[in-house]
Amino acid sequence: MVISLIAQVAQSYFDLRALDLDLEISRRTVGSREESVELVAARLEGGVAGILDLRQAETLLYTATKTIPDIERQIEQTENFINILLGKDPAPVPRGRPLGQQLAPPTVPPGLPCELLNRRPDIRQAEQQLVAANAQIGVAKAKLFPQVTVSGFIGGGGILINGQTFGPLGILSALPVISFPLFNAGALQAGVDLADAQTQEALLRYQQTIQQALREVSDGLVEVRKRQEIRVQQELLTKSLADASQVSRMRYEGGVSSYLEVLDTERQYFQAELDLTTTQRDELTAIVQLYKALGGGWQPQG
Repeated sequence: MVISLIAQVAQSYFDLRALDLDLEISRRTVGSREESVELVAARLEGGVAGILDLRQAETLLYTATKTIPDIERQIEQTENFINILLGKDPAPVPRGRPLGQQLAPPTVPPGLPCELLNRRPDIRQAEQQLVAANAQIGVAKAKLFPQVTVSGFIGGGGILINGQTFGPLGILSALPVISFPLFNAGALQAGVDLADAQTQEALLRYQQTIQQALREVSDGLVEVRKRQEIRVQQELLTKSLADASQVSRMRYEGGVSSYLEVLDTERQYFQAELDLTTTQRDELTAIVQLYKALGGGWQPQG
């Protein structure tokens, strides 16, 4: 419960910082486009621009201005939500680092001890149910967990089971159609009394819970890595469109092209900036979800 609350607060805070950045982009864009409207209006008065150019410049301006009230609404509602999660009354939320300065993801070591999964509430619950059904849970755990090691890092991780890797580069991708001997039922029966049907059911539930946890960790490693790649590509796209926007303005002011070219590139650039904010937020969200999947991060408890 505490881990889920921490993850939810972190996720909501990153949502808030993403909205802050969207608002900053929109306000900056509005200021730039107001200047463009003034420029086109002056060119219209001088007879070197048409009324269509002015209307197109106004279209760009109003496209940006209409986003501001909606973003402000979302900011206030997200602040309210964060305060409720923290048990506080609705109020402004103090800000820390901007969204873009929080993108240095923590390093996931190449070999994560399986004991990290023991911190997950679902595994603890399943374990307690098995304890209640069979006093020999210590024997069962000894035969389950030491065979499982979460392995990998954000750059390309997976799960290591008895020397075999599964996950983004292994057999987990085929999990729905491939079964593998993760648990040795025969060895367990030798060490644990499974005569009682309730004990067998509890053990099966325990095994399934661990399998689901392993899958969530593997999915989390994939998510973090791919979200990083998407963010990098979006940064390149945004930079390219920023250059294109500047060139189109110079071409228009030099009389080489119509304002329609400016309209097109400006629209694309504005959307690319907003999309970049989304990819930055999604990358941080992936890290939060991996933290949650691992039961509270990848640092062993002291």
